[in-house]
Amino acid sequence: MWFVEAGTAPLLWNAGDVELEEGSSLAGIEQLPPDLPLGYHWLIPHDGWPPVRLVVTPKRCPKATRRWGVAAQLYAARSSHSWGIGDLGDLQRLARAVDGFVLSSPLHGGPPVAPMQSSPYYSSSRLFRDVLLLDVAAVARAEPGADVVAEVVAKAAQAGQALNARRLIDRDEVLTHKMAALEALYRAVAPRLDVSADFASYRRDAGEPLQHFASYCALAEEHGRSWTRWPVKLRRPGTAEVAAALEPQRDRAQFHQWCQWQLDRQLRAAGAAGHGVVGDLAVGFDPSGFDAWLFQEELALQARIGAPPDGFNTAGQDWGLPPFVPWKLRAVRYEPFIQTLRAGFRHMQGLRIDHVLGLFRLYVIPNGHSAIEGTYVRYPHDDLFDLLALEATRAGALVLGEDLGTVEPEVPITLAQRQVIGSTVTIFEDEGPAFYPEQKLATLTTHDLPTVAGAWTGVDQEHRIRLGLSGPSDGFEVDQFAERLAAAAGVDRGTPVDELIVASHRALAESPAMLVAATLDDLVGSTDPPNIPGTLDEWPNWRLALPVVVDGLATHPLAVRVLSALHEARPQEGPLSTPTDRYRATDVDRRDSALGGADQLLDRGPSGAGG
Repeated sequence: MWFVEAGTAPLLWNAGDVELEEGSSLAGIEQLPPDLPLGYHWLIPHDGWPPVRLVVTPKRCPKATRRWGVAAQLYAARSSHSWGIGDLGDLQRLARAVDGFVLSSPLHGGPPVAPMQSSPYYSSSRLFRDVLLLDVAAVARAEPGADVVAEVVAKAAQAGQALNARRLIDRDEVLTHKMAALEALYRAVAPRLDVSADFASYRRDAGEPLQHFASYCALAEEHGRSWTRWPVKLRRPGTAEVAAALEPQRDRAQFHQWCQWQLDRQLRAAGAAGHGVVGDLAVGFDPSGFDAWLFQEELALQARIGAPPDGFNTAGQDWGLPPFVPWKLRAVRYEPFIQTLRAGFRHMQGLRIDHVLGLFRLYVIPNGHSAIEGTYVRYPHDDLFDLLALEATRAGALVLGEDLGTVEPEVPITLAQRQVIGSTVTIFEDEGPAFYPEQKLATLTTHDLPTVAGAWTGVDQEHRIRLGLSGPSDGFEVDQFAERLAAAAGVDRGTPVDELIVASHRALAESPAMLVAATLDDLVGSTDPPNIPGTLDEWPNWRLALPVVVDGLATHPLAVRVLSALHEARPQEGPLSTPTDRYRATDVDRRDSALGGADQLLDRGPSGAGG
């Protein structure tokens, strides 16, 4: 591979032809032209060296504008229309209800097979969406002919909406009701899908990965979620054995493609609502899930990633996610990474990269060892950031990087050079919001930390003591968190919690940070964190709905005050990002790209030197 900055004109070692991504070619050139378009091209040397993948990149991601928004755990953001879990219809309602952007939790999915995974950061696939996020009523409204199964949909809706009475989200029960309605709707519309130009266009855009995903879902329904426990002959995608096993299930596979099409349509509508949606790309995926099945040749399945011991977690962290092998990833010209970025940017105005430090190095733990026995493995971060800048520019979307943790000195320098917005969290900062760096997303807390109300009132400390995670003198810094919140807001420790929440968000909005965000939990004064690291079943991680429906935010007293404070201190102006017009997305098919599949890439021979 050869990465070239757009606008430069490097000399070639020898003459060659350039086959451009859009189909035309430049013959017999000895120097690259400075106006070579962004994208993935081929350089064919005349002296017989193997073809070189020529990547023309802008090097920098689109620049962010000074904005504010809200951070939402989408599953928890239920409305009065929900079926027991927040969905893409609720994301659209939320985007319209607030005057800022919405930073959503990951929308990654997997097979609709119980038991469903609770954590949005431990999904089966980062390439496709979670079917639980479908607004089924919206599907019924959008599909001609759906009225013939109106009774089935109405019955499922009644059962699904009854789940809203419970604060604890039961994904398996949600799945039962949504699948009953979706299967009925699919049967009603299936005869017309062959002549649906929109469905055909989506399948063409999604390409071979969609076919594999539908195959995986159909096989998982028969053999279970974990491909590592399937019959050996089915453990590799695209084989004759897999095709033979799927022959009786061709319609079922099409059903899963249809569900992903519906998700794509609803995500497009949500992304166009309000001030836009910023997605979240998890750092990895389930080793027994779809992405691991698809990319198994490039993974180290005998290891997991995590974090080394530090002051926040002295035992280290094991996230149970398999790492890519760096040289194998480059050998297939980063196709898994590129596909993942495109899926993450699709219909989004921005993308948050969870644990962006993983583009530099990952803490890898061999199977059979504890989290204190891992080691760092380095990744070709220059290549990865070149690809990130190219895909972000084509999408016209900004990039945020979650850079909390053990950070090497080169990380903030690289993020600044690449125009990637880093992270700053008030309850970790010794200095107040007035001193926050400009290239940051500033928040008071995160989904892995106490909520503002939880830290201020001491309720979070009570949770942790009850769970055996924290005692009055074990070093957990809840009191220090509260002190930092007080200092940031300019209030004393006796201030009522609602006053603190409003004042601290106003101070956040007045900071130099390019982006600021309030969590939905803090908007409504919740004391319960979405996730408590170090717990499994002891705390309902990723299963707590907000105590307020999102279509009630407009009349919720605290939410109204916080949103007003954000708006007054930081009026919204212009788009969320400002890419250069020259580098905006083209009509080139982005998903079924000229890169092709991994087998096709390797068939072209080893990489040759470019220049």
